[in-house]
Amino acid sequence: MAAIVNKQNTYQDYMITFGIIKERKNPPDRRVVFSPRGLKAASAQFPDAKFVVESSDIRAFEDQQYKDLGFEVTEDMSACDVLLGVKEVPIDALIPYKKYFFFSHTIKKQPYNRKLLQAVLAKNIELYDHEVIVNKAGFRLIGFGRYAGIVGAYNAFRTWGLKERSFTLPKAESLQNQQELVDTLNEVQLPAMKIVLTGSGKVGGGAKEILDAMQLREVTVDEFLAQQFNEPVYVQIDVLDYNKRKDGAVKDKTDFYQNPKEYESDFMKFAKVADLYIAGHFFGDDSPYIFTREDAKSQDFNIKVVADVSCDIDGPVASTIRPSTIADPIYGYNPTTESEDDYLKADSIAVMAVDNLPCELPRDASEGFGEMFLASVLPAFFNGDKDGVLARARMTKDGQLTERYSYLNDYVSHTN
Repeated sequence: MAAIVNKQNTYQDYMITFGIIKERKNPPDRRVVFSPRGLKAASAQFPDAKFVVESSDIRAFEDQQYKDLGFEVTEDMSACDVLLGVKEVPIDALIPYKKYFFFSHTIKKQPYNRKLLQAVLAKNIELYDHEVIVNKAGFRLIGFGRYAGIVGAYNAFRTWGLKERSFTLPKAESLQNQQELVDTLNEVQLPAMKIVLTGSGKVGGGAKEILDAMQLREVTVDEFLAQQFNEPVYVQIDVLDYNKRKDGAVKDKTDFYQNPKEYESDFMKFAKVADLYIAGHFFGDDSPYIFTREDAKSQDFNIKVVADVSCDIDGPVASTIRPSTIADPIYGYNPTTESEDDYLKADSIAVMAVDNLPCELPRDASEGFGEMFLASVLPAFFNGDKDGVLARARMTKDGQLTERYSYLNDYVSHTN
C-alpha cells in the first residue's frame, strides 16, 4: 500500500515504496543514495518500507549486488512513492505526481536549472532537495562534504608533487577507497613544508582526516606563523584566525557571522609562510575575501599550490577563476596577469578546483551518505515528521512552491 499524507502534511506509519533511481546526468555520476549494504540496513530498520532499485550500468555498485541482498532491480519505477537520487534528474525522466529527493541546484536561483524546477511544478512533483535537509537550527543533516574534503586533500598533495616535479600520484578515481588514498600518500616523502587548512565543518574535517592519517604534525597558529620546522606541518584555522574586525575589537564568531561587513581578511600572515593551502571553508554572504588578486601579486605571497575544495568561482580565493574537472583537475593562475597560465611555470600558482570531488570516491561517499540519510531522513516518514525534517526540505507541493521557498516565485515565473 502506498503512503498517504494526513492533513498536517506529515507521513504516517504504513507501507511506502522507495525507489533508488539511476543517475542520468552527464558526465556520469557513479554515486547513489544507498549502497547495497546501506539499503539492507534501511530495510532492517524499517520493515514496513519496500525498497526497489532502478537498473544502472553507471553506479559504483552493480545491479547484482542489490539482487544478492534480496532487492528487486527493475527498469520501471512507476510503482514507487518516493524516488531517491543524487544529481539533477533530466526533465524527460521525471515521473509526474511522485516525491523526489535529489540535489536540484535551484535554491540559489541558478539559471541553468530554472527549467528543471518549472518542470517539477508542471508535473506536480513534490521535490525535496538534499541541500535543504536541515535540523531546526538550520544545520545540514546530510551531504558529501566530508568526502569532498578527503579527496580534496589527496588531490592537494597530488598537485604538489606535479607542480614541484617531486613525485607522481595516481588520480583518486583510480583508487578503491579512502584507505587506498591514505596508503598511496604515505608512500611519498614530503619536504619540510607548511600547510594551511581553512574550515572546521564537514569539508575541513574530511581534509583533516587525511592530514592526520599521513601522521603530519598539527601545530598552533602561533607556532605556524613564527617557527621553522624540519618536517611537514599543518594548521587548521577558523574564521577568527584569518579575519579581524576593522575597528580592532576582539569578539566571538557569532559577531563575525552577524556582522561580516565589519571584518577584513587577515589571511596574508598565513600566505607569507604557507606553501600549500587547502580551502575547505564555508563562505557566507558579505564575508571578506580570504585573499584577493592584489594579495596574490605581493612578493610576500608564498603559497605555491591551492586546493580549493569549496570552489567558489571569482570569490574568496582569488586564484580560483574557474572550476576544474576530474579529467583535467589542475590549472595555473598567473598573479601578474590575473589569468590562467601553465601551472608548471615558476610564477604560477597551481590550482586544483574540482567541483565534484566526491565523485572520485563513489563507493565510500555513497556509504557515508546512506548512513546519514538513514539516520536523519527515513525516520521522518514513519514518525509523523515530528522534527519537521521533511517539512523544511519540501520545496514544492500540489504544483506550487511551498511557503518556505516562495522566494523562488520570480525565478520559476521567468519565461526565458
